[in-house]
Amino acid sequence: MANDADNVRVALTGSIYMAPKGSTAPTDLDTAWDAAWLDLGFMSDDGVAMEYSTDVEDINAWQSLSPVRRVLTSVDMTLGFTAIELKSRTVTAYFPGSTITNVSGAIQRLDIPAAPGPQEYAFGLEWLDGDIKNRLVVPRGEITGRESITLGRSSAVGLGMTVSAYASSAPEIATWLSNDPAWAA
Repeated sequence: MANDADNVRVALTGSIYMAPKGSTAPTDLDTAWDAAWLDLGFMSDDGVAMEYSTDVEDINAWQSLSPVRRVLTSVDMTLGFTAIELKSRTVTAYFPGSTITNVSGAIQRLDIPAAPGPQEYAFGLEWLDGDIKNRLVVPRGEITGRESITLGRSSAVGLGMTVSAYASSAPEIATWLSNDPAWAA
């Protein structure tokens, strides 16, 4: 098969969405995300890091120097990003179980719990390359990693987060939709 530069893609822009677990995601590329899916806003120009990994266990036999079989033992999928738009949804996502209350007028207070419980959500990722649109939906996930918040005068305050995808009642850990013509069989 020949190389084809027309099949090289970039994610020029996109959005990350977060919704209560169990929210209905769009099942096509034309339907807008409904009100349950909140756009997390501006992200750092690093974009989103999507990682998918599998682990296998080798089964060895006395009679063979190489494994006689490999068994899949785990699947892991994560999304990593840094939110630079500090709004209520990103701040409360970064600090699980936290709440924002109005103290008076324009003053808000963030209460960060000492022992937050698990906080599962649904996550959506959408990115564009010209007319090519991609959507990834993680129906069940949780923010399991948080980077340090750096406060400095020469860069935006960033909330670096890692979302871990969990198995749901469906057989998929995530669903990826694309109108990329290179995907056609």
